[in-house]
Amino acid sequence: MLHVAQMFVRDRATAEEVVQETWLAVLNGIDRFEGRSSLKTWLFRILTNRAKTRGQRDGRIVPFSSLAGAGGEDDEPSVDPDRFLGPDSRAPGAWAAPPRAWPEDKILERETLGVINMAIEELPEAQREVIRLRDVEGWTPIEVTDALEITDGNQRVLLHRARSKVRAALEMYLNPDVAGGTT
Repeated sequence: MLHVAQMFVRDRATAEEVVQETWLAVLNGIDRFEGRSSLKTWLFRILTNRAKTRGQRDGRIVPFSSLAGAGGEDDEPSVDPDRFLGPDSRAPGAWAAPPRAWPEDKILERETLGVINMAIEELPEAQREVIRLRDVEGWTPIEVTDALEITDGNQRVLLHRARSKVRAALEMYLNPDVAGGTT
């Protein structure tokens, strides 16, 4: 539930609040559950409605923390200064202990996941919702159509378009010469 809520709101704390509000709404409205869909679908529909509303409302608000800007009094160094050699050493300012070698496969895997996530973020909202629910969350087509209140055909079209765009972004990243900039 938290992951789905995070699709619509800015941060994890807000998503947690939305999940709590959803559970309260479910408990208060369980007597209105008609059984026309599964309980899971009903619950996630409440969650998505609440998260969308909260995301739209929060989108109109400027967080106070963003007004402080860079260079404030509370700026901390990116890296702890103790990790560098002092001024009396033979190489002042150098790393005290060099960073350990990172496994190249893990780095590439993480970069690739980053490309995929970025491509998903850049999708239109409807495509982004469908691909996340189907491919990230593992929902069935019926659960997605019920939760998003769309037809099965529309869900398939949105999923196909979303997957095509993500695949094109991945091809461009992995082999830009072969991909030829296709979108």
